[in-house]
This record gives sequence, structure tokens and C-alpha cells, in this order.
Amino acid sequence: MKPLLIRGGRVVDPESGLDAPRDVLLRDGKIAAIENPGQIKAPGAEVFNAKGLVVATGLIDIHVHLREPGQGYKETIASGTAAAAAGGFTTVCAMPNTIPVNDTPEITRWMQTSERGASIRVFPIAAATRGSMGEILTEYSALKEAGAVAVTDDGRPILGDAIMLEALRAAAQQGLPVIQHAEDTRLTGGCSMNAGALAFRLGLRGMPVEAESGLVERDISLLRKVKNGHLHVAHLSTAKALDAVRDARRQGLHVTCEVTPHHFALTEERIGRYDTDAKMNPPLRGESDRAAMIEGLLDGTVDAIATDHAPHAAHEKEQEFDRAPNGITGLETALGLSLQVLHVRYKMPMAKVLALLSSRPARALGLTGRGSLAPGSPADVLVFDPREKWAFRAADSRSKSKNTPFDGWEMQGRVRLTVSEGRTVFRRD
Repeated sequence: MKPLLIRGGRVVDPESGLDAPRDVLLRDGKIAAIENPGQIKAPGAEVFNAKGLVVATGLIDIHVHLREPGQGYKETIASGTAAAAAGGFTTVCAMPNTIPVNDTPEITRWMQTSERGASIRVFPIAAATRGSMGEILTEYSALKEAGAVAVTDDGRPILGDAIMLEALRAAAQQGLPVIQHAEDTRLTGGCSMNAGALAFRLGLRGMPVEAESGLVERDISLLRKVKNGHLHVAHLSTAKALDAVRDARRQGLHVTCEVTPHHFALTEERIGRYDTDAKMNPPLRGESDRAAMIEGLLDGTVDAIATDHAPHAAHEKEQEFDRAPNGITGLETALGLSLQVLHVRYKMPMAKVLALLSSRPARALGLTGRGSLAPGSPADVLVFDPREKWAFRAADSRSKSKNTPFDGWEMQGRVRLTVSEGRTVFRRD
């Protein structure tokens, strides 16, 4: 790889606290140097003029669905990571709800081979139980050795107390977090949106808040019995669950959590007249829950912004609301939405927004060396124009699927360059 000198930008590195004009040199897949403007001499290096732009560590998404193996008509590792690169991401963590389920070292390794055509680094998250059936634990040690960075049964939450406790203990022995999709499915059968007046008016069955908060509270009570255990709550969406996480952390428990852009940008009203592109799980909630997610992001309770990128083919979404699958795409809109909502509207400092999209998720899942611009770190770099306003067009997405509620939405901050481990994987001139 030819050395790359990114010259004249505003370097924002939340991990080190740096926010100042700097030049950045990338060489041999690593951050080689960060110096005051004009100080780096690199004859023969390619030069990228970043004047007026922000230079930051590449974004890290710890919750994506890349659909391979088994559902390549929705997304492939190649297409999903291309969309990620266009959104400024240089690392993604892929959920195990594939066909077959990623519950073996063989599948974990398969997802990381060069034949998959990934543009950026993919870290698999393996199933916590065989087939994600919630009965028999997978081989955590072997999965970790194969490259898995966490375990979860994702959309099939672990409901049994005994097996969840066993998972927390086994994962703790390997230094792995257990990620829980917090939904007591015994309370949500046949439900397709948030419980409340709107669901009643639409004639749809609603998911109660307690289905999420109750499972979070149960998991926290189990975590108290585990030495060095780590519980990570995926796509948290309710104030009550957030309060449970906040209390657990005050008590010294290792509980982390993530929030999606759609849960802090939208409410259930976006469903309108049964728009399936606004159907996801957990569902869009009411305004009080949306406001609680903003508060949790602002006060530091929330560790990460994660997209829960969940591509579906058009024919799957184009059916009755309660029959359509849950999920939306999100890799190309996460940065623009986060800056528009959190930075512009709620005045969150840019460094804090970027931390929620990079260094803090890296810390949450123990992705050592990621999320930093320190010399010697992987050359994962994002360059974007913080002032540019632009409209997202789903038809132009690099994802194979276009299921998004943000088609036509105005975004703040546009990606100009994404570099993954020293390779330019996206560039917009």
C-alpha cells in the first residue's frame, strides 16, 4: 500500500482528547504519525487535502446483520461492508442469525475469509447456544479462538434463568460479553409495534415496555452471581430498561448498552399508515422513551450507537404490516443522523458523538487497538465534511436492500474518505 498523507484537517480523536489541526500519515496499514500541519515529510506519499474537514478514527458498529451465510439475496458480506465503508465505518461486528446459525468455529472463520470480499474488518459475534435455541451452550473457547468477540442468541433471547446464568459464567471465563436482545417473547407473541394508543388505533398488537425492561432486570440479577461477568444490552429502547442499566452500573456491575439512531431519531408515529420500513424490533417507541435515549446518550449511560443494520428484500417488506419482517438498513445514515440529531439539535460535542460511534463501542466489546488514532494503531480513518447537509437516497445505497425510513431525510456531515487498515475503501471527491 502506498503511504497516505491526510493534510490540513481538524483531527478529532476522542480516545486521546485531541481536537486540533494536524496532518496524519498512514503507512503499512498503521497510523505512522500525527503532527502539526506541515511537519510530516513523506516523499512519494499520496496526499489527501482535508482542509475544512474532520479527520477521525473509523467508525465501529457492534451490531450488524450481514445475512451471510444463507440469505445473500438480502445482503452479502461484500455488499454490507461496502455500505459500511460509505457510511464511514471501518469495523463491524456481525450477528449470528445466519442460515445456518453461526454457532461453530468453522462458520466464524468462514465469515472472515478473503473470499467473502469484505471492504473493512468484520468481527463475528457467535451464537450463545447451539442453533440459538436457548438450550445447550456453544463452545465459547473455540469460538473465541476462531475470532468471535462476543456471544448472543440475538433475536431469540435467552429466557431460561439457568441457561442465561450458565452463559454469563462461561463467557466470563473467556473474557467475552454476553449480548442480550432484551425481549421477553412470552409477552410479545403476535405483536408488531409498541403498545399504546397508536397500536390500538391501528388495530395492531403492541409490545409492552415491560417485555424489554423485565428481561434487562432479570439479566442484571443473574449477573450479580457471576465473577467478572459482562452483560451487554443490545438496541435498548425504553426508559425503564435504561434506568435498570444505570442503577446496575452505579452498583459496580459490568453492564454496557447500545442505542440505535432510529430509536433516538424517530417515534412510533413514523409508522403512519402501516409503513413497514418503520417496523423493527424493538419497535419505535413513544416520545418519552425517545427522550430517555437522548438523555442516556448525553449523560454517558449509553456506551455505543449501533445501527442494527437489518437488510430485507423488497418483496419481504411489501406485505401487511404484521406479516413483514422486522428491521431496517442503517450503515450509511448513522453518522449523518447522529450529527443532525445529537450534535446540531442537542448540542452534544462532536468528539462525544464520534466516541459513541468509535472508541466507546470498541471498549464495550474489547476490540483492542481499535477506535484510536494513536501511532501504531490500525490505519482506520474517516474524513468527513461536518458542515455539509445532504439528503440520503435509498436508491443509491450500496446495500442490496433499501428498507429504510430515512429515504430523502436531510443529514448533517458527509463522508469524503474511509480508510480501512491503510486501504482506501471509499472516496467521494
